[in-house]
Amino acid sequence: MPQTVKIQVAKTEALAAYKAILRDVLDARPSGTRQRLASALGKNRSFVTQMANASSLVPVPAQHLPTIFELCRFSHVQREAFLAAYQVAHPRRLLGEIAPPHMRAVTFFVPDFGDTRKNRMLDNLLIGIAKNVAQLLRNE
Repeated sequence: MPQTVKIQVAKTEALAAYKAILRDVLDARPSGTRQRLASALGKNRSFVTQMANASSLVPVPAQHLPTIFELCRFSHVQREAFLAAYQVAHPRRLLGEIAPPHMRAVTFFVPDFGDTRKNRMLDNLLIGIAKNVAQLLRNE
């Protein structure tokens, strides 16, 4: 087997490995964790399901890792195994030290527009505002 094929197989196996770890962590969490994660990422729940699908070749975006670790509460062992597999699967991505964003969840009530698209737009707008404020505070 040529060297490039071996490397590609190793990357594919590592991708499946870290996605399996994510799936196991999500499965061990209370109901609603996938939806909370999707909301925190400003994505749909199906995006989280795809990220945790070991047979999907779509990588987990590196910028989402701090939020994933914060909300899903990986154990130290799970986090280390995930990051090791992630680094093998994506060797060109510089992860550095991924620290949790030190964020907290806030729940508040907003109007229900009776339209899924409008509701999602409002949710994404509010999430975006919160992320921008957090980014401003980090840059001080």
